[in-house]
Amino acid sequence: MKIDILTLFPEMFTGVIGSSILKKAQEKEAVSIEVVNFRDYSASKHSSVDDYPYGGGAGMVLAPQPIFDAVEQLNEGVKPRVILMCPQGEQFTQRKAEELAKEEHLIFVCGHYEGYDERIREHLVTDEISIGDYVLTGGELAAMVVTDSVVRLLPEVLGNEESHMKDSFSTGLLEHPHYTRPAEFRGMKVPDVLMSGNHQKIDEWRHKESLRRTYLRRPDLLTERSMTKQEQKWIDEFKADK
Repeated sequence: MKIDILTLFPEMFTGVIGSSILKKAQEKEAVSIEVVNFRDYSASKHSSVDDYPYGGGAGMVLAPQPIFDAVEQLNEGVKPRVILMCPQGEQFTQRKAEELAKEEHLIFVCGHYEGYDERIREHLVTDEISIGDYVLTGGELAAMVVTDSVVRLLPEVLGNEESHMKDSFSTGLLEHPHYTRPAEFRGMKVPDVLMSGNHQKIDEWRHKESLRRTYLRRPDLLTERSMTKQEQKWIDEFKADK
């Protein structure tokens, strides 16, 4: 996969793309990540990228020319997904990350100031994504979040292919609890089933605890879930325990 990130503050990405999983993914050549200052594409004498909004109002608006030119220059043949990081966009989810992980080329556009010229939305981008119902100073932090979420899904990036398949939200449920050694710590014990060696019972326990955690913390995730008879029985148990 190729990822290009258009920003006015490329220095913000140095630590993120040069560390942890993103660094390893690039070393494995699973992804190449380039951070591009779209000010370099400005045709303005003073390299400006924004202007006052028509009709008046507070703040400055990002002009279309630098962003259009940057995206067109970065398009190397395979039509990219051009993603506008924007609080008005579609709420980012694990399902969206899985969708984007199938693409060959992603271009993220990180805005600043009051907003974007509407022609960028209408005629250039393919997706608008928000990471939550709040406003950030710019799109950089949001682009880092989405990039990390997508890249970890690429083949061989995590080492164990099952790692991300059982993540919270990938199964429609929150992930079950985890334990490691020692078996007892300050009087707190690991559940016996996890040390039983009975993998069928362990899988059943994990499934039930995933459902319990989802029921208690994110019941909204269960509203459209088609429950099995066993899952419904567990839900009835959880309700009785409340």
